[in-house]
Order: sequence, then C-alpha cells, then structure tokens
Amino acid sequence: MANAIETKKLTKVFGDRKALDKVSIEVPEGAFLSIFGPNGAGKTTLVRTLATLSRATSGTALVAGFDAKEEPDKVREHIGLISHNPMLYPDLTAMENLMFTAQLYGVVNAEERVRELLRAVELDHRRFDVVRTFSRGMTQRLSIARALMNDPDVVFLDEPYAGLDPHAVEIFDGLIEQLRDGRTFIMVSHDLQKGFDVCTHALVLARGRVVSYAPKEDIDFEQFRQLYRETVGMGVA
Repeated sequence: MANAIETKKLTKVFGDRKALDKVSIEVPEGAFLSIFGPNGAGKTTLVRTLATLSRATSGTALVAGFDAKEEPDKVREHIGLISHNPMLYPDLTAMENLMFTAQLYGVVNAEERVRELLRAVELDHRRFDVVRTFSRGMTQRLSIARALMNDPDVVFLDEPYAGLDPHAVEIFDGLIEQLRDGRTFIMVSHDLQKGFDVCTHALVLARGRVVSYAPKEDIDFEQFRQLYRETVGMGVA
C-alpha cells in the first residue's frame, strides 16, 4: 500500500525552540491518523507544515506523493484543511465564499458543487446570508464545505470539533463517515477517547518529538492511555 504521508527527520525551529524535532512517520493511503499531545507538543505545527502553511527548517515531508517544501502548489491540489481559523470571508455570503474557493480550484460546474456541499452541511437555506451572522457551529460547518471543495485525497483536521454544537458534531461525523473510503485523514485531537475511536493510527507528540506511533490494531487502549498520562501529564479525563 502506498503512503499518503511520509516524513523523515522533519524539523521546525522557532528561535531557540524546536516545535518539531526529527519527526519521522509513514501514514498509508486511506488511514485515519489521530495526533495527541499537550499544548505546545507540535501537533498544529506538524499539520501546518504538511499542509504547506509553514515551511520546515529541515527534513522532508511528502504529501500525496509531492514534496511539501519543493512542490507546495501540487500538494495543495490534493488536500483540504479544517482548522481553528475557518478561513472564510465574514462579509461575503455562504454561497460567495464557496464560489470563490471553487474558482480558485477551477472546479467544473462550480455552482452545482457549491449547492451540493451546502446541502451536505445543512446550510443551503442560509446560502445568501453573510457569514458574520452565522453561529460558531454554522461557521465551522461552512468551513468543512470549503475544505471539501476540491474533493481532496488528504484532509487535515485541526481540532475540528472545537465550537461545534451537538447537531453540528452529528453532521460532521456523518460527513467523515461518508468520505472515509479512499481518503486519508490527519486529525489533531485533545479528546483521547474520541480520537482513538475514529482512528486507524495513533501518534503522540511531546516537545516536538514522536513519543508513540502505531496502527490502532497494535495498541491496547488502557496502556495507551497510561503512556499518554505518563508522557504528557495532561489531557486525559
């Protein structure tokens, strides 16, 4: 099986601090990787580097077969990103936001694709409303639609449940389930149980380093929970 993500000694330095310290992992195509760790562990930095929003200081990262440092435009054609920042224009309507994204990607039959995604996140009835009038949950749902516009092979999820109400969580879980087949997901999570439930692979980072990385089938959850407690000392109920 080919790998959707490959990193070798991936390192990111901010001043005197190593946010990522020689991270080497391989994530197979179609996998769902959940990334755990305390604040400052390097989770978001790893996602931002793989998603070409941040440039590695050293080491390599291949995403969908392309080098994130040398071929960022190629990588972006194959990925979607859902993060804390919804990356939407608040004074544009839902429809206008998605049409803009569709045009950036050169989506064929853009209006049809936009309406399809708005229906999927249950926002079609608000398509002509400006985003600044949306609740946090609605904004996050619209950001999910934006991230799926280019039908990505790899989807990055940086704390995707933050700010979602129970109904939005239900919609999100349903979307992910529909999209699992043939796609790779990389999710940052502080919820150890939920992150573990949905994943096929689990990664624990601390101080920018890989503490544990393995397929879920090789992990005993209680031992994993204890390792997480001992290593990062926080984040487990």
